[in-house]
Amino acid sequence: MRAAEIRTGADRVLIAEGILTEHEYVHAFAFHHGIILDTLADVPRSACTLNDEALLESLANGLLPLCLNGEFIWIVAPWQLSARFLLNHLQRHQQDRSRLRITTMEWLRDFIHRETDVAIACKAAFDLRATRPDLSAGTTRSRRPLAFFGVGLAVMLLLAGLQTSLTIVVDLALAFIFLSWSGLRVFAIFLSSVPQQLAPVRDDAALPLYSVIAAIYNEAESVPALIEALKRIDYPRERLDIKIVVERDDTLTRHALNQLNLAAPFEIVVAPSAGPRTKPKALNAALPFSRGQYVVVYDAEDRPDPLQLRIALAAFESGDVRLACVQARLTIDNTEDSWLTRLFTAEYAGLFDVFLPGLAAFRMPLPLGGTSNHFHTATLRKLGGWDPYNVTEDADLGIRLARMGLHTTVIPSSTHEEAPARVAAWIKQRSRWFKGYLQTWAVHMHNPLKLWHDLGAAGFVVFQMVVGGAVLAALVHGVFIGVLTWQLASGLFWPAKSGVLEMMFLGLYVTTLTMGYVLSALLGFIGLSRRRALDSVWYLIWTPLYWLLLSTAAWYAIYQLIRAPYHWEKTQHGLARNSRRAMSKEAYK
Repeated sequence: MRAAEIRTGADRVLIAEGILTEHEYVHAFAFHHGIILDTLADVPRSACTLNDEALLESLANGLLPLCLNGEFIWIVAPWQLSARFLLNHLQRHQQDRSRLRITTMEWLRDFIHRETDVAIACKAAFDLRATRPDLSAGTTRSRRPLAFFGVGLAVMLLLAGLQTSLTIVVDLALAFIFLSWSGLRVFAIFLSSVPQQLAPVRDDAALPLYSVIAAIYNEAESVPALIEALKRIDYPRERLDIKIVVERDDTLTRHALNQLNLAAPFEIVVAPSAGPRTKPKALNAALPFSRGQYVVVYDAEDRPDPLQLRIALAAFESGDVRLACVQARLTIDNTEDSWLTRLFTAEYAGLFDVFLPGLAAFRMPLPLGGTSNHFHTATLRKLGGWDPYNVTEDADLGIRLARMGLHTTVIPSSTHEEAPARVAAWIKQRSRWFKGYLQTWAVHMHNPLKLWHDLGAAGFVVFQMVVGGAVLAALVHGVFIGVLTWQLASGLFWPAKSGVLEMMFLGLYVTTLTMGYVLSALLGFIGLSRRRALDSVWYLIWTPLYWLLLSTAAWYAIYQLIRAPYHWEKTQHGLARNSRRAMSKEAYK
């Protein structure tokens, strides 16, 4: 009854429910129908004439052509309804029985892994850099715009210290950048609205195969909660394909996964050692093995809305052919852990409930959040996957989608995340984000005219303000605060010592900082209101302190970009003491 309801084979139902293992089913199938069972353990690579690219695709089809002892045969790994199709074929063509062998998806996957290990590693770590060097942060050309950025930053610091008539011109330009960046975020208030609910797709028979990828590293403590959250996803297990990507030397996390005795639809993928050790490289390692028509990315600390996949499908079905990505709304779960997590909650509410929906409404380039991004798998592969050299691969991928003429929408479905509750951990995480934004800006600004052509005038301006402007605004804030503090301490702005020029500087600094704080707090307030989390609104009085931390992280990102451009500052999870999601009587939508 279940198989008929969702239009799949009864074998898939039994395997998904853990009543049978795939090995038990395939053994019985081969024995009952007189078909040779092949583990592929002794099959040489030379027996398969497919190139590595085609061999990787064969896993998605469960079909492998081989030439053994001069005889052409097909290896079949039955899944979905393929066992039924196979039997129907043999009933009509008995002569093909000797040319068919059966295996499991696991044995087929092991064979492909074994024979394409080097190809997978190269594809995951170096493919984008080799095929599209103009779009990779791992090339020399991507660092050239950063040299201009650095020179401009040095000139800004020099002029800020001189306090001449020329300085006021530079400061006015910087103030304009700072306020424009803040103003764009508030302008999104008028572009976005309270999200209309999307009716999730309920017809299980119409649901496509959906892949879920979670790349985790040093997350042994987070593993049980992550697996439990993925099991709570309201989607037929028979139509799920869940990849958990781990690093080869991460023995503690792998042991934690092994302790859970995971079966279908879960699969452990080991990321290759080649190239930088980053999340995007791990995601790239899983992408060739993802069989779903759609794919979504989650992190170790994510707790997605159980209906999120169905809501994402509804968005894809109601969108046009250029809708390539659906972004869920991220929200902080451990809000009550500290004043910092409360401000983080306000920031995320402003970003994911106000700002990004506003940009999406006008189909502007969207710097994606690091998780809960849903893609057409074919489109993602066409783009070359993620850039393993970019430490904010999500923001970069959002810009690459826009440059292809594709767009992203934001859906009314939440994913709860854990935020760092301590300042040191928060600065490390935020500095990685700022560093990645600088990498993304540099990559796409290598050819500004081409970027203008791809994004259009409005998209180009939004890119400058959202990606480059985010970092510059944080850097400028620190400069303004530093200069203002030094001059106040030295008594320069006291009436007896100040002239017209000094009062102009004072007015500019105070106005810029005040407006920046007010606009940021307003965005957070509206986001919290839409998130129904106004109990944290009073913490917005600490916005100036939060901006000081942002500036500290931005300057640390500059240092990191020079010292270790591809180093991934790992955020430790599993430290939360409170859970807003668990305490809420109903899930946030």
